[in-house]
Amino acid sequence: MEQRTWAAGTALPKWLLITAIAPAVWGTTYVVTSELLPPGHPLWSSVLRALPAGLIGLLICRRLPSGQWWWRSLVMGMLNMGMFFPLLFVSAYRLPGGLAAVLSASQPLFVAALGLVLLRESPTLWRLLCGFAGVVGIALMVLDADAAIDFWGVVAGLVGTGSMGAGIVLSKRWGRPVGALTWTSWLLAWSGLLLVPAALVAEGPMPALDGGAVAGYAWLSIVGGLLTYWAWFAGLSRLPTSAASFLPLLSPVVATLLGIALLGQQLLPVQWVGFCLCLAAICGAQLPAPFRALRRSVGPGPRSAGRIQDRQPAGHQDHNQSVGT
Repeated sequence: MEQRTWAAGTALPKWLLITAIAPAVWGTTYVVTSELLPPGHPLWSSVLRALPAGLIGLLICRRLPSGQWWWRSLVMGMLNMGMFFPLLFVSAYRLPGGLAAVLSASQPLFVAALGLVLLRESPTLWRLLCGFAGVVGIALMVLDADAAIDFWGVVAGLVGTGSMGAGIVLSKRWGRPVGALTWTSWLLAWSGLLLVPAALVAEGPMPALDGGAVAGYAWLSIVGGLLTYWAWFAGLSRLPTSAASFLPLLSPVVATLLGIALLGQQLLPVQWVGFCLCLAAICGAQLPAPFRALRRSVGPGPRSAGRIQDRQPAGHQDHNQSVGT
């Protein structure tokens, strides 16, 4: 695959926009869940979001994992979807939406810590500041001072956020052996299949679905699952890890805009401040670190200091087929 470089942490705009499509679409999950889906079924909601999309993708790609990619795709499927989906729903059910969003906004900080351990990437002060700004921005947007805090809801939110953060970091460490659509299909199918027994044990038979629920699950599965994760993994392999980790902050931003447009919600001035701060954190994370740029302007640095190379792990092969990237 063609090697791509970024000057001082800036990403290619094309792949930045493609990758951002995924969390933007994921921001519709709250409206779809609250307005169309049967309540109280986080595991079945996760199954119906993942499994149909994974099976459709496998029928299109007609390729299964081989060798070590059986267990690696299983691990990645559980981190990105199998654990993340149900924990996201549990957090949403047990916590006020605002608090759940604040927990998910901490993902860039999880990625920074995991990237230091697994990728030996030291987070810059600029990215850490952007991470804290994103959390504060989301808190100002949606957090209610009178919100009741449920312990297990907080645990589910933090573990789910850490799970997807680990998925982002491992995606950069392991790479993928196939095109993004095939990879997405493997992960969705794994997560859906593994969640079926848990759903049967914990929630009993699948709930009855009316027309609205079928439409909601179809949106979450095909558009919010197969297509958006295809875009997510295609772009993730081409973006710096720390920059990509901020894009999920778009989800609560889009959810807020949909609440205004479709549900008649209104924002107070302080919430608009948080909204702007969150957008600034997302954009700032894609830009060169000003502190590093200042040091380079004071004196000459190493020739390679201003370049960040996006490297695939050793042995990585990206087989771009007609159904892949």
